[in-house]
Amino acid sequence: MPLSNAFRTPDLQDEPEVHYPLHTKVCEFCFLVQVGEVASPETLFREYPYFSSYSSSWLAHAAEFAKESIRVLGLGSASLVVEIASNDGYLLKNFHNAGIQVLGIEPAHNVARVAKAASIPTVEEFFDLDLARKLAKEKGKADLLVANNVLAHVPNLINFTAGLKELLKPGGVLSLEFPHLLKLMEELQFDTIYHEHFCYFSLWTVERLLGKQGLKVYDARNLKTHGGSLRLYAGHPEDGREETARVCEIRELESSAGIDRIDCYAGFADRVRRLKRELLTLLISIKEDGKSVVAYGAPAKGTILLN
Repeated sequence: MPLSNAFRTPDLQDEPEVHYPLHTKVCEFCFLVQVGEVASPETLFREYPYFSSYSSSWLAHAAEFAKESIRVLGLGSASLVVEIASNDGYLLKNFHNAGIQVLGIEPAHNVARVAKAASIPTVEEFFDLDLARKLAKEKGKADLLVANNVLAHVPNLINFTAGLKELLKPGGVLSLEFPHLLKLMEELQFDTIYHEHFCYFSLWTVERLLGKQGLKVYDARNLKTHGGSLRLYAGHPEDGREETARVCEIRELESSAGIDRIDCYAGFADRVRRLKRELLTLLISIKEDGKSVVAYGAPAKGTILLN
């Protein structure tokens, strides 16, 4: 596949385009679903075409999350909210407008400039353990640490999650959102698999990933965003938060589906090939009937589907 967001300008239409392998694999021990790192984060994310504020539904989702977090966690002027992969400040502006201290971490220079212009303090770096230590010393640790739809973009998960542990204040809350692997597989959402997404997650894998760094998931929510996502709340085990029934329910759902058994993953590729043939048959029949097919917009998923 070509890189999904490598939009071609008219002057390049007669030039060959680089295609990269796109092989999705699953670890038979930890059941992390992953693709190979064939393009570096520097290539993929330093200049980024996606701005979160383009989507009105996503802005509403962010505003609701901020409102609930301020109320439930009792955030105020002395609190610090940090978002990793903060994009154009779409989420942090809600906390900023409420008089709460914020800090964004966003490696894409073009996107970070927009956030800074909106008065959202933003560090233009990739997040890792070294940066977490530096920020904890210079800015303090986070009362609320947010990492929405960024785990999939991280090739070194161990270092990244160690950074989460380092930057989270004792008593602080880590909030993670990511597309749910179970939904991807059940609904054949193969077009969410592309080179920017190094990994694909279940509650099963994320609990173990965070657990290695001494972080514990205590609450979980099913979300409708991105075809079906999970939001996990985690913290330091010594904070003593009780686990909610929602975590147990999602664990049981994944276990029933076999997410922790290798045979669960075996038929996915064949189902995708069958869907591909069905779609091609449909498109050919539409053209043979003299009708037109129109595409609107340019999501990364669309690039994968077309290719």
